[in-house]
Order: sequence, then C-alpha cells, then structure tokens
Amino acid sequence: MNNHPAVVGKLSTLDRFLPVWIGVAMVAGLLLGRLIPGLGNGLSAVRVDGISLPIAIGLLIMMYPVLAKVRYDRLDSVTGDRRLLAGSLVLNWVIGPASMFALAWIFLPDLPEYRTGLIIVGLARCIAMVIIWNDLACGDREAAAVLVALNSIFQVIMFAVLGWFYLSVLPGWLGLAQTAIHSSPWQIAKSVLIFLGVPLVAGFATRRLGERVKGRAWYESTLLPRLGPWALYGLLFTIVILFALQGRQITSRPWDVVRIAIPLLVYFALMWGGGYLLGALMRLGYARTTTMAFTAAGNNFELAIAVAIATYGVTSGQALAGVVGPLIEVPVLVGLVYVSLALRNRFSHNIGQRLESEARTN
Repeated sequence: MNNHPAVVGKLSTLDRFLPVWIGVAMVAGLLLGRLIPGLGNGLSAVRVDGISLPIAIGLLIMMYPVLAKVRYDRLDSVTGDRRLLAGSLVLNWVIGPASMFALAWIFLPDLPEYRTGLIIVGLARCIAMVIIWNDLACGDREAAAVLVALNSIFQVIMFAVLGWFYLSVLPGWLGLAQTAIHSSPWQIAKSVLIFLGVPLVAGFATRRLGERVKGRAWYESTLLPRLGPWALYGLLFTIVILFALQGRQITSRPWDVVRIAIPLLVYFALMWGGGYLLGALMRLGYARTTTMAFTAAGNNFELAIAVAIATYGVTSGQALAGVVGPLIEVPVLVGLVYVSLALRNRFSHNIGQRLESEARTN
C-alpha cells in the first residue's frame, strides 16, 4: 500500500482502482448470497465458539500487514497526547452512541427491530477495519494502534452497560419503547482478543524479529512492501463474505435496506465530520485528525452482528440492520478516504501559510 496515494501515477493497480475492486467485491458477495442456495447459512455455520471463521480469517489477514507497519517504539508520543485521547474517547463513547440512538428513533420510529439493530451498531466501536481506512488516508499509524486499543478496553467495560442504558433506561425516561440485549463480558472480550489481539501480537512480533535480524532499513524497504497488498486482499475477501452471508435478505428487502441506510449515512457524515472539526480545533495536524475522524466513524460490525444474532436470531431485523452497517460503511468510508486526501493538501497549505506569517512577524 503506497504511503502517498495522492500520487496516482506511483500507485499499484490494486491501490489505484480500490473503489472498483471494493464495488466488485460487494456485488460478488450479494450475487453469491442470492444465487447459491444455502450459501449464507453454510457460511454462518462455519463458526468456532460463536465466531464466524471466514470473517475472522479475512479480518486477521487484513489487519496483520498494517499492524506490522506500526513503529511501536513511537507509541509513547501518542499516549502522551492527552488531547487526542480525550477527544477520541468523547467522540466514541459519548457522541457516537448518543447520535446513533437519536438517529435510529428519528428515522425508524415505526420499525423497532431495525432501530434496535442500529443502536447496537452505534455501541460497537471500531477495532478492525478502521486501521485500513486510516492507512489509506495516510493517517497516523501509531495513533490508530493506540486509539483502537483504547476502544477495545472501553468496549469490554462499557458495551453491556451502554446497551442497557440506550435500549432500556433512556427510552424509559423518554416514555419510549424499551428492549434489552444479552451479551456476556466474555463474548465482547473474545471479539477484542481475536480481531485485535491476534494481529497486534503478530504485527509487533514481526517488526521486532525482522528489525533484530535484518535491521529497520531492510524491514521497511523489503519486507513491508511484500506484506502490504495482503491487507487489501483481506479487506476484499471480508467484504465478499459479509455480503454473501446476507445477500438474499438484502436483495429481497431493498426498501428496508434504504430505510436503514439513511440514518447510517447521516451518522457516518456526522461522526467523521465531527472528528475532523474537533481535530482541527485542537490543531492535531492532518495525520492525527484523520485517525481520530475515522476511528469515530467506524464500527465493529462483527461484534454488532454477533450480539444481534445471539439475542434476536440470524433472520431477525436486528441482524439485518447489523449487516447493512458495513454495506453502507464500506463505500462511504472509501469515499471519505479520498476526501481526506484532498483535505491533506488543505492542511499543508494552511500550515505553510501560518509558518510564513510567523516568519514575517519575527
């Protein structure tokens, strides 16, 4: 994966036509799920202790190369940035769930199953695919690793608590319909350990061993370019599997998908835009602002889908809402990658103007 995607002529074919490949993967998954009887049920059945094995394989392949690129000796510069950490926590655990709750009730007051599914999606903060979007947008890799780890800790602690609050307590206070979810701390911790812990340990071990044996120059100039494309292969594989799982439901209920998609589109725009605005106000710079924005906008779809299926069943409206999440998130966040890269030039221009002004003043 090229570190400067704006230089189109230097991009690999895979990077240059990424939106095309993602579109093809989505269509392929939908068609496979629609045209091959029983495929979705067959893929759903391939589980280990409740975790979808095909999705797990795709996410692990996707995340490992990016986490192998992280310079772990620089993480202290991120953990010392209290503005970044505080801003990310507020966006992810206060504004994000509250926004999805409000949007779900505004747009789906007559569809309680889909509304509940969306609220669950809003509670599951992203710990996986955001790493890919951040890397494509030239965000801060070290910051992404720290923020994702922070989200993982809060997810284990807060998911069930916030689920109880937004599905039962707050609706009761407002005189709205109440519901509940059943998710054990172990189910959430297991998701975190598999989808973040395994690739994080593998990436860290690869860098430590590679640098110790061959040196940093060899590691970053020779090994990383070979590992890089596998992140996008894993992404495309994951997308195919996700859409194949619910291809029949999605294509047979198009109007329902549209109803679910509208609040999701508003949500992604609000969270990503809010992250950029907050980062700009804090003067975090392009890389860390981008990381905060994508971390705020992304969601842990695997956890949301797993909780919805475990609580309401695989054919429930709540599960369908969880699946529509990545259906909308993937193309929207790919588009926002390109918006970010355009803003990168704006950030650089503004910084240059400020430095020039300060030089004249001095």
